[in-house]
Amino acid sequence: MYIDPTTPKPPITATGDAVGFLPARNSYGKPITVIGTEAIRNGFDAICLQQALNSRGAPGVTDLVLNPDAHAGYGAPVGSVLVSPTHIYPGPVGVDMKCSMSLLQFDLPVEEIADKKVRRKLIEEICQRLPTGAGRGQSSLKHGRKISVDLGKQAVIEGASASVCAQLGIPPRWADRCEDSFHVAHDGSAGTLGERLEWLLHAGVVKNFDIKVNQLGSYGGGNHFGECEAVEVADNDRARAVADVFGLRHGKTAFLSHCGSRGLGNVLASGQFKALQAMFARWDIPLPGGDKELVYAPLGTPEADAYLDDLALGANFATVNHMLINAMVLEAFESVFPGIKGDLVYFISHNIARQEIVDNRPAWVHRKGATRAFPGGHHALKGTPFEATGHPILLPGNPRDGSAVMVADAGAALSCYSVNHGAGRAMGRKEAIRRLDQGTIDSEMHEHDILSNCRQYPKDEAPAAYKDFNEVLKSVALAGLASEVARLKARFVIKDGDKADD
Repeated sequence: MYIDPTTPKPPITATGDAVGFLPARNSYGKPITVIGTEAIRNGFDAICLQQALNSRGAPGVTDLVLNPDAHAGYGAPVGSVLVSPTHIYPGPVGVDMKCSMSLLQFDLPVEEIADKKVRRKLIEEICQRLPTGAGRGQSSLKHGRKISVDLGKQAVIEGASASVCAQLGIPPRWADRCEDSFHVAHDGSAGTLGERLEWLLHAGVVKNFDIKVNQLGSYGGGNHFGECEAVEVADNDRARAVADVFGLRHGKTAFLSHCGSRGLGNVLASGQFKALQAMFARWDIPLPGGDKELVYAPLGTPEADAYLDDLALGANFATVNHMLINAMVLEAFESVFPGIKGDLVYFISHNIARQEIVDNRPAWVHRKGATRAFPGGHHALKGTPFEATGHPILLPGNPRDGSAVMVADAGAALSCYSVNHGAGRAMGRKEAIRRLDQGTIDSEMHEHDILSNCRQYPKDEAPAAYKDFNEVLKSVALAGLASEVARLKARFVIKDGDKADD
């Protein structure tokens, strides 16, 4: 649906330094919760707020949260949380199913990579193992791994199972460091996922499966990246104690990755949008806000079951993709620093729908560009390494200002136990390419001694194309949602200039 960007913005009422609300249309139900300082709230554009209102008024929706990184997306804003106990929504997940973050911690002191020649060698070794950009897979690289169709099927059905990890050379203990190491079908089984996959292949919905599974262990384009980091744990007792549980090591090197379900997830999500949009047209069902990206399916219907099964397949692909990326990054570092040790800190998604307990009843929490934030003592963390502290929250910022690792506070209940997924765009891609100066971007990277595999750092991914990351983090802290544990300072970046997957 076209929304005129000149439409006046609906007013947000502040209830605290970084909390406010936006009344639903016609005062229908619970207002939209808005997280952000005054500067952040003033930065929300009219399209973003209209999309939030459309999403809040959709059938079955009980809660809608706008995080400080929120900006206009397709249907629902990127940076939003939508809760429904009765309906499933593809739009508030998006086309890059289970786009996620992962962080690998090394025992390597940062001083060991101070030399530019060493970093260039690491970039070379990583790029010989991890392809970037749309369409490229493992088989195109010098040190890539050939992934058979049978193993690919197993991966998308089982996720990071012990068998899949063993065949791909992924340490099986890393599964314990995942928000979800695997996903099952709507009926709770893996068998149904296998049947669904075979149907998708036979019906031709998923074509060239051999090429798609070869993208396991690869970065996409646009805002996806791999980034070598210097870990700086915050200088306070709580941060140091939590960092110890997380496995973060002050003054050591780490590697942060951002990627998702690649071509397979895109095909699955696009197919679901088309199928549901055709159903809405066939039965003349009203669209929320007149927006075709806000199609939905009531839980328990064949349409909802099909979406949840496809989401599980795409999410399993994304999980194994990240696990393999980290295994191959570790291999690349080992080739330069023999004997180096590396372990996964955490793997967490920000484009997903998960069933959680909200207001004492099960509901589907859709996080579109939003990150789960369970604090210590949350029932869902029982039996995990993070039961007492809360789990790691991985928030990418930009190479200049760094990224952050946070941990949830009790106040995260306000936002349905969710925080932002990063800084959030301040400019659209076309606007950034038009307005930003390439020389200034490259000079800034040079001044901060940040290397890249790109000849020129992409304009639409420059720090200036994104919101003020420190103001975003300030919003999260002032709202009582989470506290910073560590800042990650970029030493080099692996990017691609192709179109973003998400």
